[in-house]
Amino acid sequence: MELPVYLVGYMGAGKTTAGKMLAEKLGWHFVDLDEAFKEIHGMSTADYIRTYGMEEFRKKEKYVVEDLAELPYEKVIYATGGGYPCWEDNMECLLELGTSIYIRWKPEHLAKRLSLTDLSERPVLKGRTEKELLSFIAPQLEAREPFYAMANHILDVTDCDEQSDKRIVEELYCLITGNK
Repeated sequence: MELPVYLVGYMGAGKTTAGKMLAEKLGWHFVDLDEAFKEIHGMSTADYIRTYGMEEFRKKEKYVVEDLAELPYEKVIYATGGGYPCWEDNMECLLELGTSIYIRWKPEHLAKRLSLTDLSERPVLKGRTEKELLSFIAPQLEAREPFYAMANHILDVTDCDEQSDKRIVEELYCLITGNK
């Protein structure tokens, strides 16, 4: 498997939570691209989007990924933003930079997972009920699926319940190491 590893998928898929746990288990570095963005630009992705708009955010987000790709270590797991792979040629760039893994969920599971989080950090979801989340997520996930599906590997967790981060970590670990 070519390193580094980029986890892709919709908001709430577990890219950050499972990515941190996996990196710890492997003894690798972990980078959440939203946190890296905040460190570099001095404001959260949500605040940046509110201040400068989505288009400007996507441009800056791409620069963050490109800058981080220059870091001197290989053994790193990156958690991308949910929309990152779907803008311009970003997914193709991830494929060139390392190995990408799509964590695939059903929309209803994502809605449930997201409803259990602080939606104020996700501007497009703020104030939505679980039912409204599902109505928002389903068509957006369908539109994003072709981009996510370009990943080198697809970890299909559509048969999981919403509280399955440990299972995701185990499956990612097996995928990356080749161990069962």
